[in-house]
Amino acid sequence: MARNPSTQQLVQGILHPSQGGIVMGLERIQGLLGKLGDPHHQVPIIHVAGSNGKGSVCAYLSSILTCAGYQVGRYTSPHLIDWNERIVVNEQPIPSMELLNLIEQVQAVIPLESKPPTQFELITAAAWLHFARLRVDVAVMEVGLGGRLDATNVCDRPLISIITSISREHWQILGDTLGAIAHEKAGILKPGCLAIVGSLPMEAQVVIKERVAQLGCQAVFPSPTTIIESPNGSVHPWGECQGVNFPLPLAGKAQLYNSALAMGAIHHLRCQGWQISDTAIQQGMANTRWPGRLQWTTWHECRWLVDGAHNPASAQVLRDYVDSYLEQIHGNNLDGQRVSWVMGMMATKDHREIFQALLRPGDSVFLVPVPDSDSAPPEMLMSLVNSMGLPLFHCQTYPDLHTALITANGFSHSQLRVLCGSLYLIGHLCL
Repeated sequence: MARNPSTQQLVQGILHPSQGGIVMGLERIQGLLGKLGDPHHQVPIIHVAGSNGKGSVCAYLSSILTCAGYQVGRYTSPHLIDWNERIVVNEQPIPSMELLNLIEQVQAVIPLESKPPTQFELITAAAWLHFARLRVDVAVMEVGLGGRLDATNVCDRPLISIITSISREHWQILGDTLGAIAHEKAGILKPGCLAIVGSLPMEAQVVIKERVAQLGCQAVFPSPTTIIESPNGSVHPWGECQGVNFPLPLAGKAQLYNSALAMGAIHHLRCQGWQISDTAIQQGMANTRWPGRLQWTTWHECRWLVDGAHNPASAQVLRDYVDSYLEQIHGNNLDGQRVSWVMGMMATKDHREIFQALLRPGDSVFLVPVPDSDSAPPEMLMSLVNSMGLPLFHCQTYPDLHTALITANGFSHSQLRVLCGSLYLIGHLCL
Protein backbone atom coordinates (compact mmCIF):
# COMPACT_ATOMS: atom_id res chain seq x y z
CA MET A 1 0.00 0.00 0.00
CA ALA A 2 1.65 3.23 -1.12
CA ARG A 3 1.35 6.47 0.80
CA ASN A 4 -0.77 9.12 -0.96
CA PRO A 5 -0.25 12.33 1.00
CA SER A 6 -2.38 14.40 -1.36
CA THR A 7 -5.57 12.63 -0.33
CA GLN A 8 -4.77 12.95 3.35
CA GLN A 9 -3.97 16.63 3.01
CA LEU A 10 -6.92 17.46 0.78
CA VAL A 11 -9.46 15.75 3.00
CA GLN A 12 -8.00 17.35 6.10
CA GLY A 13 -7.96 20.69 4.31
CA ILE A 14 -11.72 20.80 3.72
CA LEU A 15 -12.62 19.70 7.23
CA HIS A 16 -13.36 22.58 9.57
CA PRO A 17 -10.89 22.76 12.52
CA SER A 18 -13.78 22.54 14.98
CA GLN A 19 -14.80 19.19 13.47
CA GLY A 20 -12.04 17.32 15.27
CA GLY A 21 -12.43 15.50 18.57
CA ILE A 22 -15.06 13.15 19.93
CA VAL A 23 -18.64 14.25 20.61
CA MET A 24 -20.98 11.36 21.35
CA GLY A 25 -24.66 11.42 20.39
CA LEU A 26 -26.98 10.62 17.47
CA GLU A 27 -28.88 13.89 17.05
CA ARG A 28 -26.33 15.55 14.75
CA ILE A 29 -25.78 12.54 12.48
CA GLN A 30 -29.52 11.85 12.22
CA GLY A 31 -30.20 15.47 11.27
CA LEU A 32 -27.39 15.39 8.72
CA LEU A 33 -28.57 12.14 7.15
CA GLY A 34 -32.13 13.47 7.04
CA LYS A 35 -30.97 16.40 4.90
CA LEU A 36 -29.21 13.93 2.60
CA GLY A 37 -32.35 11.84 2.05
CA ASP A 38 -31.74 9.23 4.76
CA PRO A 39 -29.27 7.09 2.77
CA HIS A 40 -28.75 4.84 5.81
CA HIS A 41 -32.30 3.50 5.38
CA GLN A 42 -31.43 2.35 1.85
CA VAL A 43 -28.54 0.06 2.78
CA PRO A 44 -28.74 -3.38 4.49
CA ILE A 45 -25.99 -3.52 7.11
CA ILE A 46 -23.95 -5.82 9.27
CA HIS A 47 -22.97 -3.78 12.32
CA VAL A 48 -19.74 -4.64 14.17
CA ALA A 49 -18.78 -3.30 17.62
CA GLY A 50 -16.14 -4.36 20.15
CA SER A 51 -12.93 -3.35 21.86
CA ASN A 52 -10.65 -5.40 19.60
CA GLY A 53 -11.14 -7.55 16.51
CA LYS A 54 -13.72 -5.34 14.78
CA GLY A 55 -11.56 -4.60 11.78
CA SER A 56 -10.54 -8.21 11.22
CA VAL A 57 -14.17 -9.37 11.33
CA CYS A 58 -15.19 -6.63 8.89
CA ALA A 59 -12.31 -7.59 6.58
CA TYR A 60 -13.28 -11.28 6.59
CA LEU A 61 -16.95 -10.52 5.90
CA SER A 62 -16.38 -8.03 3.10
CA SER A 63 -13.87 -10.31 1.39
CA ILE A 64 -16.09 -13.41 1.56
CA LEU A 65 -19.22 -11.59 0.40
CA THR A 66 -17.29 -9.95 -2.45
CA CYS A 67 -16.05 -13.37 -3.57
CA ALA A 68 -19.64 -14.61 -3.42
CA GLY A 69 -20.54 -12.04 -6.07
CA TYR A 70 -22.24 -9.38 -3.96
CA GLN A 71 -21.71 -5.62 -4.08
CA VAL A 72 -20.22 -5.00 -0.64
CA GLY A 73 -19.48 -1.75 1.16
CA ARG A 74 -17.12 -1.63 4.12
CA TYR A 75 -16.69 1.25 6.54
CA THR A 76 -13.90 1.10 9.12
CA SER A 77 -11.84 3.45 11.25
CA PRO A 78 -9.27 4.69 11.90
CA HIS A 79 -7.36 4.64 8.63
CA LEU A 80 -3.79 3.42 8.48
CA ILE A 81 -2.40 5.71 5.80
CA ASP A 82 -5.19 7.56 3.94
CA TRP A 83 -8.82 8.48 4.48
CA ASN A 84 -9.74 6.41 1.38
CA GLU A 85 -9.23 3.21 3.39
CA ARG A 86 -12.30 3.94 5.53
CA ILE A 87 -14.81 3.65 2.66
CA VAL A 88 -14.36 0.57 0.51
CA VAL A 89 -16.54 -1.20 -2.07
CA ASN A 90 -15.64 -4.72 -3.17
CA GLU A 91 -12.20 -4.35 -1.55
CA GLN A 92 -11.42 -1.16 -3.49
CA PRO A 93 -10.94 2.09 -1.51
CA ILE A 94 -13.06 5.01 -2.65
CA PRO A 95 -11.26 7.16 -5.28
CA SER A 96 -9.82 10.35 -3.86
CA MET A 97 -11.91 12.77 -5.92
CA GLU A 98 -15.09 10.85 -5.16
CA LEU A 99 -14.37 11.07 -1.46
CA LEU A 100 -13.67 14.79 -1.67
CA ASN A 101 -16.88 15.35 -3.66
CA LEU A 102 -18.91 13.42 -1.09
CA ILE A 103 -17.47 15.40 1.80
CA GLU A 104 -18.28 18.65 0.02
CA GLN A 105 -21.84 17.46 -0.63
CA VAL A 106 -22.28 16.62 3.03
CA GLN A 107 -20.76 19.93 4.09
CA ALA A 108 -23.19 21.77 1.80
CA VAL A 109 -26.28 20.67 3.77
CA ILE A 110 -24.94 21.75 7.18
CA PRO A 111 -26.85 24.86 8.35
CA LEU A 112 -24.50 27.82 8.70
CA GLU A 113 -25.76 28.69 12.15
CA SER A 114 -25.33 25.19 13.57
CA LYS A 115 -22.31 23.66 15.24
CA PRO A 116 -20.50 21.60 12.58
CA PRO A 117 -20.52 17.83 12.90
CA THR A 118 -17.36 16.04 13.96
CA GLN A 119 -14.96 14.61 11.40
CA PHE A 120 -16.20 11.12 12.17
CA GLU A 121 -19.84 12.12 11.72
CA LEU A 122 -19.08 13.80 8.41
CA ILE A 123 -17.09 10.86 7.03
CA THR A 124 -19.75 8.44 8.27
CA ALA A 125 -22.45 10.41 6.45
CA ALA A 126 -20.30 10.36 3.31
CA ALA A 127 -20.01 6.57 3.60
CA TRP A 128 -23.76 6.10 3.91
CA LEU A 129 -24.31 8.36 0.89
CA HIS A 130 -21.72 6.48 -1.17
CA PHE A 131 -23.11 3.05 -0.35
CA ALA A 132 -26.70 4.14 -1.02
CA ARG A 133 -25.84 5.63 -4.40
CA LEU A 134 -24.01 2.48 -5.45
CA ARG A 135 -26.93 0.39 -4.16
CA VAL A 136 -24.64 -2.04 -2.41
CA ASP A 137 -26.17 -5.36 -1.43
CA VAL A 138 -24.78 -4.98 2.08
CA ALA A 139 -22.55 -2.61 4.03
CA VAL A 140 -20.28 -3.95 6.75
CA MET A 141 -20.15 -1.05 9.22
CA GLU A 142 -17.59 -0.85 12.02
CA VAL A 143 -18.49 1.15 15.12
CA GLY A 144 -16.09 4.02 15.72
CA LEU A 145 -16.31 4.22 19.51
CA GLY A 146 -18.63 2.44 21.92
CA GLY A 147 -21.86 1.68 20.12
CA ARG A 148 -24.97 3.19 21.68
CA LEU A 149 -24.12 6.80 20.76
CA ASP A 150 -21.79 6.11 17.83
CA ALA A 151 -22.55 7.79 14.51
CA THR A 152 -22.91 4.40 12.79
CA ASN A 153 -25.75 3.41 15.13
CA VAL A 154 -28.62 4.90 13.15
CA CYS A 155 -30.24 1.78 11.64
CA ASP A 156 -33.21 0.11 13.31
CA ARG A 157 -33.00 -3.25 11.53
CA PRO A 158 -29.44 -4.46 10.88
CA LEU A 159 -29.11 -7.85 9.23
CA ILE A 160 -26.74 -8.86 12.02
CA SER A 161 -25.15 -7.12 15.02
CA ILE A 162 -21.75 -8.41 16.12
CA ILE A 163 -19.91 -7.66 19.36
CA THR A 164 -16.38 -8.99 19.03
CA SER A 165 -14.81 -8.41 22.45
CA ILE A 166 -14.96 -6.12 25.46
CA SER A 167 -11.99 -4.81 27.42
CA ARG A 168 -11.06 -1.61 29.20
CA GLU A 169 -10.71 1.09 26.54
CA HIS A 170 -11.86 4.68 26.11
CA TRP A 171 -12.84 4.53 29.75
CA GLN A 172 -12.94 8.34 29.95
CA ILE A 173 -15.99 8.23 27.66
CA LEU A 174 -17.51 4.75 27.96
CA GLY A 175 -17.14 4.18 31.70
CA ASP A 176 -14.44 2.75 33.92
CA THR A 177 -15.88 -0.75 34.40
CA LEU A 178 -16.32 -3.61 31.95
CA GLY A 179 -20.03 -3.59 32.74
CA ALA A 180 -20.35 0.09 31.78
CA ILE A 181 -18.38 -0.45 28.58
CA ALA A 182 -20.53 -3.49 27.75
CA HIS A 183 -23.66 -1.37 28.20
CA GLU A 184 -22.39 1.04 25.54
CA LYS A 185 -21.42 -1.76 23.15
CA ALA A 186 -24.81 -3.41 23.63
CA GLY A 187 -26.39 -0.25 22.26
CA ILE A 188 -26.01 -1.62 18.72
CA LEU A 189 -28.34 -4.54 19.49
CA LYS A 190 -31.86 -4.11 18.08
CA PRO A 191 -35.18 -5.80 18.92
CA GLY A 192 -35.57 -9.14 17.20
CA CYS A 193 -32.29 -8.84 15.24
CA LEU A 194 -29.60 -11.51 15.38
CA ALA A 195 -26.71 -10.84 17.75
CA ILE A 196 -23.40 -12.66 17.36
CA VAL A 197 -21.19 -12.25 20.42
CA GLY A 198 -17.56 -13.13 21.01
CA SER A 199 -15.80 -14.42 24.11
CA LEU A 200 -16.32 -11.82 26.86
CA PRO A 201 -15.28 -11.36 30.48
CA MET A 202 -18.06 -12.49 32.82
CA GLU A 203 -18.91 -8.95 33.96
CA ALA A 204 -19.44 -7.88 30.36
CA GLN A 205 -21.18 -11.10 29.35
CA VAL A 206 -23.85 -10.63 32.02
CA VAL A 207 -24.68 -7.16 30.70
CA ILE A 208 -24.86 -8.33 27.09
CA LYS A 209 -27.08 -11.31 27.90
CA GLU A 210 -29.43 -9.11 29.92
CA ARG A 211 -29.76 -6.74 26.97
CA VAL A 212 -30.31 -9.62 24.55
CA ALA A 213 -33.14 -10.90 26.75
CA GLN A 214 -34.73 -7.43 27.02
CA LEU A 215 -34.74 -6.99 23.25
CA GLY A 216 -35.83 -10.52 22.37
CA CYS A 217 -32.79 -11.03 20.16
CA GLN A 218 -31.65 -14.35 18.85
CA ALA A 219 -28.10 -14.54 20.17
CA VAL A 220 -25.24 -16.76 19.04
CA PHE A 221 -21.99 -17.25 20.97
CA PRO A 222 -19.71 -19.10 18.52
CA SER A 223 -16.95 -21.43 19.59
CA PRO A 224 -13.54 -20.49 18.18
CA THR A 225 -12.39 -21.85 14.86
CA THR A 226 -10.54 -25.18 15.17
CA ILE A 227 -7.09 -25.49 13.65
CA ILE A 228 -6.85 -28.38 11.19
CA GLU A 229 -4.11 -29.84 9.03
CA SER A 230 -3.24 -27.48 6.19
CA PRO A 231 -3.33 -28.71 2.59
CA ASN A 232 0.02 -29.37 0.97
CA GLY A 233 1.63 -26.17 -0.23
CA SER A 234 -0.47 -23.81 1.89
CA VAL A 235 1.43 -20.81 3.25
CA HIS A 236 -1.20 -20.23 5.95
CA PRO A 237 -2.67 -22.38 8.72
CA TRP A 238 -6.18 -23.70 8.09
CA GLY A 239 -9.21 -23.82 10.32
CA GLU A 240 -12.68 -25.34 10.43
CA CYS A 241 -15.86 -23.57 11.48
CA GLN A 242 -19.55 -24.04 10.62
CA GLY A 243 -18.60 -27.17 8.69
CA VAL A 244 -16.29 -25.30 6.30
CA ASN A 245 -12.50 -25.54 6.02
CA PHE A 246 -10.61 -22.37 5.12
CA PRO A 247 -7.18 -20.68 5.34
CA LEU A 248 -6.36 -18.18 8.10
CA PRO A 249 -4.13 -15.49 6.55
CA LEU A 250 -4.26 -13.13 9.55
CA ALA A 251 -1.82 -13.95 12.35
CA GLY A 252 -2.46 -14.56 16.04
CA LYS A 253 -4.69 -16.76 18.20
CA ALA A 254 -7.31 -14.00 18.34
CA GLN A 255 -8.13 -14.79 14.72
CA LEU A 256 -9.61 -18.12 15.79
CA TYR A 257 -12.30 -16.08 17.57
CA ASN A 258 -12.58 -13.34 14.94
CA SER A 259 -12.94 -15.80 12.07
CA ALA A 260 -15.61 -17.71 14.03
CA LEU A 261 -17.64 -14.51 14.45
CA ALA A 262 -17.42 -13.84 10.72
CA MET A 263 -18.38 -17.42 9.94
CA GLY A 264 -21.33 -17.16 12.33
CA ALA A 265 -22.59 -14.21 10.30
CA ILE A 266 -21.99 -16.04 7.01
CA HIS A 267 -23.88 -19.08 8.29
CA HIS A 268 -26.86 -16.90 9.21
CA LEU A 269 -26.88 -15.22 5.78
CA ARG A 270 -26.77 -18.64 4.08
CA CYS A 271 -29.75 -19.72 6.15
CA GLN A 272 -31.55 -16.58 4.97
CA GLY A 273 -31.00 -17.50 1.33
CA TRP A 274 -27.78 -15.67 0.51
CA GLN A 275 -25.76 -17.58 -2.10
CA ILE A 276 -22.36 -18.04 -0.46
CA SER A 277 -20.54 -21.20 -1.52
CA ASP A 278 -17.79 -22.97 0.39
CA THR A 279 -15.46 -21.96 -2.42
CA ALA A 280 -16.37 -18.27 -1.93
CA ILE A 281 -15.65 -18.64 1.79
CA GLN A 282 -12.28 -20.24 1.17
CA GLN A 283 -11.31 -17.71 -1.48
CA GLY A 284 -12.60 -14.81 0.60
CA MET A 285 -10.67 -15.91 3.65
CA ALA A 286 -7.52 -16.43 1.58
CA ASN A 287 -7.86 -12.92 0.09
CA THR A 288 -8.41 -11.17 3.42
CA ARG A 289 -5.92 -8.43 4.17
CA TRP A 290 -5.87 -6.23 7.27
CA PRO A 291 -2.57 -4.33 7.29
CA GLY A 292 -0.84 -3.16 10.44
CA ARG A 293 -2.05 -5.98 12.68
CA LEU A 294 0.58 -8.62 13.53
CA GLN A 295 2.14 -7.99 10.16
CA TRP A 296 5.72 -8.76 9.16
CA THR A 297 7.56 -6.27 7.00
CA THR A 298 11.11 -5.30 6.05
CA TRP A 299 12.51 -1.83 6.67
CA HIS A 300 16.07 -0.92 5.67
CA GLU A 301 16.93 -4.61 5.26
CA CYS A 302 15.77 -5.51 8.79
CA ARG A 303 12.71 -7.59 9.60
CA TRP A 304 10.03 -5.92 11.73
CA LEU A 305 6.79 -7.03 13.33
CA VAL A 306 4.27 -4.18 13.24
CA ASP A 307 1.01 -4.05 15.16
CA GLY A 308 -1.43 -1.29 16.04
CA ALA A 309 -1.92 -2.54 19.61
CA HIS A 310 -3.22 0.48 21.52
CA ASN A 311 -5.02 -0.87 24.60
CA PRO A 312 -4.09 -3.42 27.29
CA ALA A 313 -6.06 -6.28 25.73
CA SER A 314 -4.53 -5.85 22.27
CA ALA A 315 -1.11 -5.39 23.87
CA GLN A 316 -1.51 -8.76 25.59
CA VAL A 317 -2.47 -10.35 22.26
CA LEU A 318 0.71 -8.88 20.77
CA ARG A 319 2.84 -10.11 23.68
CA ASP A 320 1.37 -13.61 23.37
CA TYR A 321 2.21 -13.63 19.67
CA VAL A 322 5.75 -12.41 20.37
CA ASP A 323 6.25 -15.16 22.98
CA SER A 324 4.88 -17.78 20.58
CA TYR A 325 7.26 -16.59 17.86
CA LEU A 326 10.26 -16.62 20.20
CA GLU A 327 9.35 -20.12 21.39
CA GLN A 328 9.27 -21.38 17.81
CA ILE A 329 12.70 -19.90 17.16
CA HIS A 330 14.47 -20.50 20.48
CA GLY A 331 12.45 -23.10 22.39
CA ASN A 332 10.46 -22.80 25.62
CA ASN A 333 13.14 -20.89 27.54
CA LEU A 334 12.34 -17.21 26.93
CA ASP A 335 14.97 -15.93 29.37
CA GLY A 336 17.33 -13.65 27.53
CA GLN A 337 15.11 -13.42 24.46
CA ARG A 338 15.22 -9.64 24.16
CA VAL A 339 12.84 -7.51 22.12
CA SER A 340 13.34 -3.99 20.80
CA TRP A 341 10.10 -2.00 21.01
CA VAL A 342 9.63 1.20 19.02
CA MET A 343 6.51 2.73 20.53
CA GLY A 344 4.36 5.83 20.36
CA MET A 345 0.93 6.19 21.95
CA MET A 346 -1.98 8.57 22.00
CA ALA A 347 -2.38 10.67 25.15
CA THR A 348 -5.66 9.04 26.24
CA LYS A 349 -4.43 5.43 26.37
CA ASP A 350 -3.69 3.26 29.42
CA HIS A 351 0.06 3.61 29.04
CA ARG A 352 1.15 1.78 32.20
CA GLU A 353 -1.03 -1.27 31.53
CA ILE A 354 0.20 -1.45 27.95
CA PHE A 355 3.83 -1.33 29.10
CA GLN A 356 3.11 -3.96 31.74
CA ALA A 357 1.69 -6.29 29.09
CA LEU A 358 4.55 -5.85 26.64
CA LEU A 359 7.87 -5.24 28.37
CA ARG A 360 10.19 -7.83 29.89
CA PRO A 361 13.63 -7.55 31.58
CA GLY A 362 16.41 -6.94 29.07
CA ASP A 363 14.11 -5.40 26.43
CA SER A 364 14.88 -2.10 24.72
CA VAL A 365 12.34 0.69 24.35
CA PHE A 366 12.50 3.47 21.77
CA LEU A 367 9.81 6.06 22.50
CA VAL A 368 8.56 8.43 19.80
CA PRO A 369 5.72 10.92 19.25
CA VAL A 370 2.78 9.86 17.07
CA PRO A 371 2.89 12.40 14.21
CA ASP A 372 -0.04 14.76 13.60
CA SER A 373 -2.05 13.58 16.58
CA ASP A 374 -2.77 14.02 20.28
CA SER A 375 0.35 12.09 21.15
CA ALA A 376 1.55 11.20 24.62
CA PRO A 377 4.88 13.03 25.13
CA PRO A 378 7.72 10.51 24.81
CA GLU A 379 9.43 12.05 27.86
CA MET A 380 6.34 11.33 29.96
CA LEU A 381 6.25 7.75 28.69
CA MET A 382 9.95 7.28 29.51
CA SER A 383 9.37 8.55 33.06
CA LEU A 384 6.52 6.07 33.41
CA VAL A 385 8.62 3.17 32.14
CA ASN A 386 11.45 4.08 34.49
CA SER A 387 9.04 4.17 37.45
CA MET A 388 8.09 0.55 36.79
CA GLY A 389 11.56 -0.65 37.86
CA LEU A 390 12.12 -3.08 34.99
CA PRO A 391 15.81 -3.80 34.29
CA LEU A 392 15.69 -2.75 30.65
CA PHE A 393 18.70 -2.84 28.35
CA HIS A 394 17.78 0.53 26.83
CA CYS A 395 15.03 3.13 27.25
CA GLN A 396 15.27 6.43 25.39
CA THR A 397 13.13 9.02 23.62
CA TYR A 398 13.60 9.97 19.97
CA PRO A 399 12.36 13.03 18.08
CA ASP A 400 10.74 11.05 15.27
CA LEU A 401 9.96 7.55 14.08
CA HIS A 402 12.69 7.41 11.44
CA THR A 403 15.44 8.14 13.96
CA ALA A 404 14.13 5.50 16.36
CA LEU A 405 13.86 2.86 13.64
CA ILE A 406 17.40 3.52 12.41
CA THR A 407 18.75 3.25 15.96
CA ALA A 408 16.78 0.08 16.70
CA ASN A 409 18.04 -1.51 13.50
CA GLY A 410 21.54 -1.21 14.92
CA PHE A 411 20.72 -3.07 18.16
CA SER A 412 22.09 -6.50 17.29
CA HIS A 413 21.38 -7.93 20.76
CA SER A 414 17.61 -8.06 20.10
CA GLN A 415 16.00 -11.22 18.79
CA LEU A 416 12.96 -9.32 17.52
CA ARG A 417 12.07 -5.75 16.53
CA VAL A 418 8.49 -4.54 17.03
CA LEU A 419 6.77 -1.28 16.10
CA CYS A 420 3.51 -0.72 17.98
CA GLY A 421 1.33 1.59 20.05
CA SER A 422 -0.87 3.35 17.49
CA LEU A 423 -2.26 2.59 14.05
CA TYR A 424 -1.45 6.14 13.00
CA LEU A 425 2.18 5.52 13.95
CA ILE A 426 2.22 2.25 11.99
CA GLY A 427 0.93 4.11 8.95
CA HIS A 428 4.04 6.27 8.89
CA LEU A 429 6.16 3.19 8.21
CA CYS A 430 4.58 3.23 4.69
CA LEU A 431 3.46 -0.39 4.71
